[in-house]
Amino acid sequence: MFAKAFRVKSNTAIKGSDRRKLRADVTAAFPTLGTDQVSELVPGKEELNIVKLYAHRGDAVTVYVSGGNPILFELEKNLYPTVYTLWSYPDLLPTFTTWPPVLEKLVGGADLMLPGLVVPPAGLPQVQKGDLCAIVLVGNRAPVAIGVAVVSTSEMLTSGLKGRGFSVLHTYQDHLWRSGDKSSPPSIAPLALDPPELSEEKGSVQADPTLQGDMRHLTLEREEEENGEDQEMCGAKTLPEASEDPSVGDLSPDPTDGKTLQEQMDELLQQCFLHALKCRVKKADLPLLTSTFLGSHVFSCWRGSILEGSEIRTVIINYAKKNDLVDADNKNLVKLDPILSDCILEKSEQHTVMKLPWDSLLTRCLGKLQPAYQVTFPGQEPIVKKGKICPIDITLAQRASNKKVTVVRNLEAYGLDPSTVAAVLQQRCQASTTVTPAPGAKDSLQVQIQGNQVHHLGRLLLEDYHLPRKHIQGLEKAPKPGRKK
Repeated sequence: MFAKAFRVKSNTAIKGSDRRKLRADVTAAFPTLGTDQVSELVPGKEELNIVKLYAHRGDAVTVYVSGGNPILFELEKNLYPTVYTLWSYPDLLPTFTTWPPVLEKLVGGADLMLPGLVVPPAGLPQVQKGDLCAIVLVGNRAPVAIGVAVVSTSEMLTSGLKGRGFSVLHTYQDHLWRSGDKSSPPSIAPLALDPPELSEEKGSVQADPTLQGDMRHLTLEREEEENGEDQEMCGAKTLPEASEDPSVGDLSPDPTDGKTLQEQMDELLQQCFLHALKCRVKKADLPLLTSTFLGSHVFSCWRGSILEGSEIRTVIINYAKKNDLVDADNKNLVKLDPILSDCILEKSEQHTVMKLPWDSLLTRCLGKLQPAYQVTFPGQEPIVKKGKICPIDITLAQRASNKKVTVVRNLEAYGLDPSTVAAVLQQRCQASTTVTPAPGAKDSLQVQIQGNQVHHLGRLLLEDYHLPRKHIQGLEKAPKPGRKK
């Protein structure tokens, strides 16, 4: 909600009656707070301001500021604490844990996907759909984000921790946080039941969709959306457990068979070569360039489909453990052997970088892979394509007589028919629409609507078609509420 700059409408000191009402609202919204804690949060005599603002999407928000920091914000008559408040009361809300690299995605406006959760030994907190929750990072109980649960805990587990888990409202480092003193989260030790750091015996490193590069699962359905932040994996297992589970596909060679790594790779390549000759190449395709045969037929036989980020992470962790590469003094560091060094280090780093943190190692390995994405439509086979999926692009343009028109492109990538979208918008906006070839894009159409219709277009894409907001760019171009035309 506060991923982008907001517009302040007013900033006034709170009245005595409003202060008392705020205390009552806080007590009702957060019954676990005692009377003394409510008095600390909403002091009786200290300066307390009410700031009314418009978020970048046009939402009207009321923010309560104490001591220069936003402590609470109100949206649609619901009261929410800020991260500044949660740092003082870390147990105020049910808490879910994720990985540090996920925070960057949340700050950018992404929701928290279930594959990114770290499941503690005691299990996930019990919440219902619509419950307010806090999000923390591994190793620190200080919340870094707050969000609303999209599904209940039982539904999370039933789905195998797939899909969207939390609609994120506010995060550390977003613009609401920046309006305060910009302090960093305090270091609050995890509870005894929280997962410890990675060790040889047990740990809690879990597959994280934000570290899986651009290997996305984008499921466009009415009830559920999955993305890149969305991978086909069971988040209920920690990675050390997954590495020991025979049901998890381990693509790494088994060093116990007495063969060298080079011999194992040569044998695997030969198997893929013979399989491609027998099953994939037709006689009419021959003669065939070696490079084409290798890229189009042999490599695809290596597994038969795209590699999930979770599988790659499992391979890397297995390799590090089997070769005793986990640093004995700091379990968060991995020693780089010649194979890992050749895979991920630049030439200038070959003789200077000897160890890397787990997240950096995994990020670098995944960054070497070719990105791909998968789009799933109800009742159809998934569509897998190389590269990154282009977002739906909404722009405003000037036409004759200085008239504005709204132009939207890339609808086809999300299974939307431009002609159908144009017909719906024409009826809703009561404005003329046209469908024309998109400039510079082969076999792609664009829809043009008279006037600034970004607001109507955004509601159609988000509410009717249930597309993920992160895959739509240009929504900020909608007319600002209250502005005179």
